[in-house]
Amino acid sequence: MKASTIAEREARGRAAREKSKRSSHRTVGELQRDPLPLLKESSEGRVQNLVPLRYGRMAVSPFTFFRGTAILQAHDLSKVHDTGLVMPICGDGHLMNFGGFATPERQLVFDLNDFDEVSVGPFEWDLKRLAASLVIAARHMRLSRGTAEDLVMTAIGEYRNRMAQYAQCGALDLWYERITFDRMADTALTPERRRAVRRGMEKAASRTHESLFEKMAEHDGHRWVIRDAPPALFHVLGANTLFTEEETEVLKGAHGHKMLDSMWSDYVKTISHDRRELLAHFGVQDIVFKVVGVGSVGTRCMAVLLVDHMGKPLFLQMKEARPSVIARYCKTPPVKHQGERVVQGQRMLQAASDIFLGWTTSPLGRHYYFRQLRDMKLSANIELFDTDLLTGYAQLCGWVMARAHAKASGQAVEVSAYIGRGDQFAEALAAYAASYADQVERDYDAFIKACRSGVLQARSDEDMAADFRV
Repeated sequence: MKASTIAEREARGRAAREKSKRSSHRTVGELQRDPLPLLKESSEGRVQNLVPLRYGRMAVSPFTFFRGTAILQAHDLSKVHDTGLVMPICGDGHLMNFGGFATPERQLVFDLNDFDEVSVGPFEWDLKRLAASLVIAARHMRLSRGTAEDLVMTAIGEYRNRMAQYAQCGALDLWYERITFDRMADTALTPERRRAVRRGMEKAASRTHESLFEKMAEHDGHRWVIRDAPPALFHVLGANTLFTEEETEVLKGAHGHKMLDSMWSDYVKTISHDRRELLAHFGVQDIVFKVVGVGSVGTRCMAVLLVDHMGKPLFLQMKEARPSVIARYCKTPPVKHQGERVVQGQRMLQAASDIFLGWTTSPLGRHYYFRQLRDMKLSANIELFDTDLLTGYAQLCGWVMARAHAKASGQAVEVSAYIGRGDQFAEALAAYAASYADQVERDYDAFIKACRSGVLQARSDEDMAADFRV
């Protein structure tokens, strides 16, 4: 088959403007829908006693509500025309789903770090999720309308500029491209941004398996045991469990151990031979349920503690993989295994991925994926950022998104040609983000009203933790 020339690919990108004009991206569409049925639907199949905690975390602010409602924006994006330039996308690329972590070579990089919704979809869906999150976060921090607009223009402008650069790169160049903290410091425009990067590097260096081991585990004379800290951390069959009797019945006794052994065996088959050999040096000590994030609360997520012959720890996370909301609204081909979808999507979009990424299936038919729980991972506390730091962060997010899309899709030429060199696309997304932030605030008000009237039950971490205090 004859490969397309650069000129043909550029023409294909520009032709996408006929299907979806760049200025058309400012519209959010006709959103005559009630958010509550979609919210309730997204809570189905979760651990039922944790659903109120999910709602409690979402109730903190419109920003936390937005983080927990990827299903709403995916639904809404499907109601407007897209570019037709489809590729592997993160699916939930809001500004808190970026962060720092160590590569297998122990280099600290900044990248996308959440792939639960990863799927094939229009490239601009990722950008609209990011743009809306910047405006909602700016409003949460009581920044001006102009500042919020500038943040979106900065992020999308950086995406445009980087994509134009990546359109000039060979395939291997894109594959090896990494946004390291050293590069971030070198390209930072202000002294404060450089200091923030250096502080981040120092903090990440302390976030190791051993530092987590000291905080979370104790030896009971026979093995290492993770301490319960409900509602965030508890043994499923222990006194502090938030599972119902019905939910735990199948896990009791020898049958439960056989289930876990089967899942572990299936997982190990999905990682490469050298990593299986490495994992063979570790023995499982304890497994606890771990409540994570905002949107993921109530999905089944376990923290697994392993120790090697020298008593050195390794924490793995086994997390339930549910169908992507992007796939639901983008009419993509069926996925055989949701855990494999997450792992393969992460490997495609990230510059360097966790060496222990793999997937498994429970005998009950639930899909899971494995990754390290903590390996120099770092997330930004944006509420402590001033406008300059937030602007620098928005720029980084735009850079990361461009790198991820360019690597995963091989369509940097087409996307760059579609966006063009001017600000028309960025201005449209800034207008979209402002309008969509208004929609999120309306949805949040409806959600809070439902919580206050008892239609939905919302409980905070503090409320639930008080249930376990003597």
